[in-house]
Amino acid sequence: MIYRYLALFALFFSLSLHAEVDKERLDKLNVEALIVKKLTNSEIIYDKEALKEVKPASLTKIMTAMLAIEQGNLDRPVTITAEMIAVEPTKAGYKEGEVIRLEDLVKAAMIKSDNDAAMAIAIAVGGDLNTFVQMMNLKAVQIGMDNTVFTNPCGFDIGIHHSTPLDLLHLAEYAIQNTLFNDITRQNEHTYYALNNNRKFVAKTHNHLLGKYEYAVGVKTGYTSKAGACFIARAKKDGNDCLIVMLNSKENRWSTAQEIFEQVFVQPEVEHTEETLMAQSEPPSEPKMQL
Repeated sequence: MIYRYLALFALFFSLSLHAEVDKERLDKLNVEALIVKKLTNSEIIYDKEALKEVKPASLTKIMTAMLAIEQGNLDRPVTITAEMIAVEPTKAGYKEGEVIRLEDLVKAAMIKSDNDAAMAIAIAVGGDLNTFVQMMNLKAVQIGMDNTVFTNPCGFDIGIHHSTPLDLLHLAEYAIQNTLFNDITRQNEHTYYALNNNRKFVAKTHNHLLGKYEYAVGVKTGYTSKAGACFIARAKKDGNDCLIVMLNSKENRWSTAQEIFEQVFVQPEVEHTEETLMAQSEPPSEPKMQL
């Protein structure tokens, strides 16, 4: 019996060995909230203030982009209106009457975080801004974002616009199941043109981890004066897959995320069955004497 308990302990140890982070170090980080989840085995290996109400800033645009992607017909033209461009500060700089392909708007909103692109998506997909916001909140409920209220598609701190780190983790996990979303969020840059006058636009990412950390594969940055610097980051290495949600960071987001990823990835995956471990734990049997 003692060998069985030893085997179970060894199994637990082997499975947890590759999911360790320096919790004392992470506790000292000057961030309001932080979640680290290893997607490989669906284990949250660190969390700080996971349920705290926070301002999501442009992490909101993950929801905006997903509603457009799921509606489909991304090749369709969107005519820019005065309402779509009456936003600040980050903008692509569209002019009223220009025609932009919907997929280009999605890429502009996700890669460069252009607010006029996000607003154009909302009005084009929802028909009007209020309807789109209702769509955002309905989808939030459907995917388990129980403590989130959206008031706008951009992430502005308007009214009761808020979320929690855990809800934002749910949003990111939902979004990364979509291939097109993943393809977009790992891009450093996207060049596109207005369909009616061929004016050129270039969307460059604010995610400085892309192109500098070889294992980074997305997802989204955000910032407002109330939300602070926010970041949902994802990296994949040697079969391991990790997602980080970081809110109101006073640390360098890029180096902090990379440090966390390297802690998660430092141990190789170890897989043992209970039977194998028990066999390894059993003492060798005495050879039988032959008479």
